[in-house]
Amino acid sequence: MLLLTLSQIISYLINIIIILVIVQFVLSLLISFNVVNTRNDFVVAIWRAVNALLDPMLRPIRRIMPDTGAIDFSPLILIIGLNILNIILQNLAYGSIA
Repeated sequence: MLLLTLSQIISYLINIIIILVIVQFVLSLLISFNVVNTRNDFVVAIWRAVNALLDPMLRPIRRIMPDTGAIDFSPLILIIGLNILNIILQNLAYGSIA
């Protein structure tokens, strides 16, 4: 039962990280198309906070991935990896109950 609870907590944290990746993606699009202004302190604060949280996870992926030019696929790889980890943890937790 404890393993199931830990699995659910980790799953919740994984979902938060995935939401942060999506926020970073949308915010980068809004900044690049000049929808939001980077002179706005609130936008800059959110951008720096999201990057500070995600860069330690994205940096190793960026080192491994080949250079694809202007398109960065590391957030997609991170989301896929986190979902795979979530599936493995949930299967381990439910397998320990049975």
